Amino acid sequence: MKGVTDSAAASAHPQPEPPLDHVARIQREWARERPDVDVRPQGVIGRLHRLAGFLTEELCVVYREHGLGEGDFDVLATLRRAGEPFERAPSELAEHTMVTTGAMTKRIDRLERAGLATRRPSEADGRGRVVALTARGRELIDRAFTAHMANERRLLGALSEDEAGQLEALLTKWLAVVEPPGGPGA
Repeated sequence: MKGVTDSAAASAHPQPEPPLDHVARIQREWARERPDVDVRPQGVIGRLHRLAGFLTEELCVVYREHGLGEGDFDVLATLRRAGEPFERAPSELAEHTMVTTGAMTKRIDRLERAGLATRRPSEADGRGRVVALTARGRELIDRAFTAHMANERRLLGALSEDEAGQLEALLTKWLAVVEPPGGPGA
């Protein structure tokens, strides 16, 4: 009899709906004002956009803890991923980090002044240059990358491993459709 009483009490006092998130409020307003337009895509795109901003800020916290900006981390990580001897041409760095060569020059200048990278003439092309990690730069990016991966794991902590895997598969599929083959700038 208790189950009947509980369900009767529940129907007499319905539980309030959870509060709408920012995107749901916007969708509700648009649905009211423009019922002729399907606003469902905004649920995905709007949340991804808000999430991207939040994630970027959370990732930058770790970069700043290591004295780096987002661009500095990106360049050092790109050099580190190159493998021994941890060097690339400035044009390769620009390609791997999706910035202009002018912006790359400024980043390299800053990293060179900090003693984290060096620039030298290319042995293969006398007119070309090569940017390499210094020992100090390699030590810093190794520490920063370890902290970065721990931070990314923390940020994914709200999802189970299965959910994270499903999300990764969906995003991979979607990105393959919208990004040119070979990635940006290809």
